[in-house]
Amino acid sequence: MHVKRKSISTKVSITGIGLHSGIYTKVELHPAHAGSGITFVRADLGIRIPALQASTTALDHATTVGRDDVSVGTVEHLLSALMACGITDLDIHINGPEVPIIDGSALPFMHLIDAAGVRELGADVRVLRVKEPIEVVDGNRSIRITPSNRLVVKYKIDFDHPTIGKQALAFDFHHDSFLKKIAPARTFGFKQDVDKLRAAGLARGGSIENCIVLDERGVMNGPLRYRDEFVRHKILDLIGDLALIGRPVVGEITAYRAGHSLHSRFVEKILRAAEAEEDAVSIGAAAAESFA
Repeated sequence: MHVKRKSISTKVSITGIGLHSGIYTKVELHPAHAGSGITFVRADLGIRIPALQASTTALDHATTVGRDDVSVGTVEHLLSALMACGITDLDIHINGPEVPIIDGSALPFMHLIDAAGVRELGADVRVLRVKEPIEVVDGNRSIRITPSNRLVVKYKIDFDHPTIGKQALAFDFHHDSFLKKIAPARTFGFKQDVDKLRAAGLARGGSIENCIVLDERGVMNGPLRYRDEFVRHKILDLIGDLALIGRPVVGEITAYRAGHSLHSRFVEKILRAAEAEEDAVSIGAAAAESFA
């Protein structure tokens, strides 16, 4: 199963503050040639970082990729938008350590890609299609994928909070449904955790303008965009983390109380299974050729 490789038609940019670093950065999306993949380019340092699982360096409340002690943080919202738009080849120039949070969702990045225009490249990319169930479990948290001919995400969360509680959503991945149902869902955090995060060097750029903030009673900066905006954002994060596979993936994913760390272990396990399968195919082909 193959799909067309895609990039954007023209350069576009967006500027904003990093959620965790508190540093203002400019992101420029540049068209790239077929087969180059998605790459973060630290324009201030001249370092290229492939948007791949092997580049993952940290998963503290966001996904960070890096190389040679140089990193780019909070990549998941942008990568989620790129995956929804089918972008396979792109250079992402950034002059600082973190992708801007903008409004806490993927919607501004969807609009940015739309402004740039999407164009098909003269090549195909093979879709990763799992043949057997793959699962990662950590206590009462889990994530599992089973074979399917399309990408479906069924996500459940359970928070001891009156506004969130138990939420579940089944999402059939498609550009238009992502744009309508998932992309606008914002990241969220709890007021009592802010001081702890800031003491750990995180959430320095967080504000009521770029994330949902909850106290013990409810949402401090409502209204919500969806009643179940929280589980929708979890799906957004997962799709961004799946982008680190480096090619489209299909399967039916069921996640329960997962997060970036579990997503990362899950992606790693999918890649190991795919590599083992491809090795087996190569060995089989070589054996067949030797008997020819």
